Amino acid sequence: MLKALAVSTREGQKKKEVALSASLFGIEPNEHVMHEAVRTYLANQRTGTVKTKTRSEVSGGGRKPWRQKGTGRARIGSSRVAHWRGGGLAFGPRPRDHSMRLPKKIRRLALRSALSTKVAMDEIRIIEDFELSSVSSKEMACILKNMGITREKTLLVMKDTDKMVLMSSRNIRNLKVGLARELNTYDLLHAEIVVMTESALGAVEEVFGE
Repeated sequence: MLKALAVSTREGQKKKEVALSASLFGIEPNEHVMHEAVRTYLANQRTGTVKTKTRSEVSGGGRKPWRQKGTGRARIGSSRVAHWRGGGLAFGPRPRDHSMRLPKKIRRLALRSALSTKVAMDEIRIIEDFELSSVSSKEMACILKNMGITREKTLLVMKDTDKMVLMSSRNIRNLKVGLARELNTYDLLHAEIVVMTESALGAVEEVFGE
């Protein structure tokens, strides 16, 4: 087991300590695997629907602009060639599938490497489970401020979907709310501070631990 992390209350007070799993938070980070995981995640976000028209798809261009010889101008067969205004694009993007896949063991190793990196850099905070009685961005921002978080890019990890917390976080800049079972390497590395509730920490260790 690693050193224990303090568990904060929503008022920012240190309530107790919780031990972290060495197999999940204390391994030697593998930078190459983390790079591949981030690359795969970003590739899978691409829709691949971008498309431009070729000269056969743009309207017009059926009539030869002028006769082949005798005008003194260069020969041309269509007004929709790529080097004319209004013509088709010669080598433009076409719809394609950008998706990539990583083996499950590699994904798990990348996630454990990212968590271990965050612990080593002291960028993980644990907060006791809390609820909001109503939608309030001000109250949510106050909870973060009590933990010393102001402008940092923050990932708040919850065990289950909480509509009040989710809606209260929408207008807070640099704050993203995620679920423990959907944790991924990109979100961890993109965040400057990772805040986990106690129950979310248990869920992460249960789902991704060895």
